[in-house]
Amino acid sequence: MSATLAKAGLVLASKSTARRAVLDGAGVPYEAATSGVDEDAVKTAMLAKGAGAREVAEALAELKALAVSKGRPEYVVGADQTLEFEGGLYDKVETITQARERLRRLRGRPHQLHSAVVVAKDGVAVWRETVTATLTMRDFSDDFLDAYLAAEGEAALGSVGCYRLEGQGVQLFSNIDGDYFTILGLPLMGLFGLLRQRGELAT
Repeated sequence: MSATLAKAGLVLASKSTARRAVLDGAGVPYEAATSGVDEDAVKTAMLAKGAGAREVAEALAELKALAVSKGRPEYVVGADQTLEFEGGLYDKVETITQARERLRRLRGRPHQLHSAVVVAKDGVAVWRETVTATLTMRDFSDDFLDAYLAAEGEAALGSVGCYRLEGQGVQLFSNIDGDYFTILGLPLMGLFGLLRQRGELAT
C-alpha cells in the first residue's frame, strides 16, 4: 500500500479546477475524467418537475459518477454543487455586469451551497453524501463591490456565487456556517472515511 491510495486508485468525474485543487492539496492521487452529462438539460427537466436545488445537486453528482464508472474498475467520485437563494436555484453568470447584479442581490443576506458527492464502482453508486453550507454576505458598499470585481475580473465568473472563498471573495462575507471543503464543492471528511474503509486510503 502506498502512503495515500492503494489498489485501483480514484477517478474524479469532474472538470472543476476547484475540486481538482482540493484533492491535489490533500495529496490524494487521482485521474480526472469528464462525464459528458448535459447538466443544463438535467437541471431544466428537474426544475420543471418541481425539484429543489439540493435535489438537483444530488442527481447531477450521481449521473456524473455513474457515467464515468461504467466499464471502469476504479472508485469514481461524482460531485455537484448548487446555490440556493430565497428558495431558488441560481446558475453561473456570463458577464461582469451580471456578476455585479448577482452580488448586489446576495448582499446582506444568507444563501446556501449544497455540495453532493456520490461514489460509484462498476456502474453502481455505493455511497453518497450531501452537505450544506450557509453563507451570509455583509452589507458591503458599491465602491467595495466595484473594487472587488476589478480585482477579480473574469475569475469572478468561475463560480455561481461570483466569489472564491480561497481568494478575495472571503471579504464579501460576515458569517459562514459550514465546512470549507463543502464551499469549494467537494466535502472531504465523509469521502475520505469511505475510502479508508474500502482500503483506498492509508489508515
